[in-house]
Amino acid sequence: MISRPAVMPDSVDVFSTCPQSEAAARNTYRQRVIETARWAEECGCTGILVYADNSLIDPWLISQVIAENTNRLSPLIAVQPVYMHPYSTAKMIASLAYLYRRRVYLNMIAGGFRNDLLALNDLTPHDERYDRLVEYTSIVMALTSASAPVSFSGRFYSTDKLRLTPALPGDLQPGLMVSGSSNPGAEAARALGAICIHYPGPASESGQVALDAGMKFGIRIGLVARATDREAWDTAVRRFPENRKGQLLHQYAMTVSDSSWHKSLSDFGSAVAQGRSPYWLGPFENYNTFCPYLVGGYDTVGMELSRYIKLGYSTFILDIPADRADMVHSTIAFREAGDLAGL
Repeated sequence: MISRPAVMPDSVDVFSTCPQSEAAARNTYRQRVIETARWAEECGCTGILVYADNSLIDPWLISQVIAENTNRLSPLIAVQPVYMHPYSTAKMIASLAYLYRRRVYLNMIAGGFRNDLLALNDLTPHDERYDRLVEYTSIVMALTSASAPVSFSGRFYSTDKLRLTPALPGDLQPGLMVSGSSNPGAEAARALGAICIHYPGPASESGQVALDAGMKFGIRIGLVARATDREAWDTAVRRFPENRKGQLLHQYAMTVSDSSWHKSLSDFGSAVAQGRSPYWLGPFENYNTFCPYLVGGYDTVGMELSRYIKLGYSTFILDIPADRADMVHSTIAFREAGDLAGL
């Protein structure tokens, strides 16, 4: 049993990820959410990502459970504009702040599975969804930060002297993240002053793209870190075995998703050989998860993380931890990365 861990380095913001309702039994899911949130808080994470799509229960209700059962952890809530009006999003932010004095982060999503959007009769073209996202988020941020009523006239949304009550305290203004894997996504992040999130290739490949010094950047990634490379790879292969059904589901997902990051990751494919690099796409290619993984000993994973940090990435959104020990192992790897990066 691993004792109480050291916490994440102060110079980076690390987010865990909440389990998904579709992958858990109804009678145990709430407790699983609570446990995962508490592991993240214990390890010094800034927050925890809460997914949203047509197949999952409401992310705002999950965020309330998280706020009720932690002391400071910030829900990072996926917000899809097609689901509700920007005033409703601003009202939820203010309500969580009023009830729990908790700051939230918003993971603003423009895309997703095409069939989800079609079922909602959202036929907006890919690039235009980012234009809508900027309008939507601009209204949310204006409502949560303004003391005066907000009037806005745009292509997709309009408001007339709209006021948010209760008002949101200044120290609880929401943080913003936008996936920047496509050019429209990156431009939306720039326009909103949001953290631009990448689904990275290996650090050696990522270094070929210069990051805009005027923006903040983060990556979405999973970790399997252990004391040795061998132990880490044994754990990773047991957790994410090759699965023909999963491979077929991955291929199908490629046909129904218009997300640029999904296609970019698939292009890496088998370019990175297992055992020679900590970068691993096995879980992604077998439809176990939607991000690349780093696998190896604390020093191996820590070195790769430190390379991302040196490239300019300061926010890390980790995949769902298997258990408390998994979260602790990730913390140790980040402490190693912080030391190597001189944090």
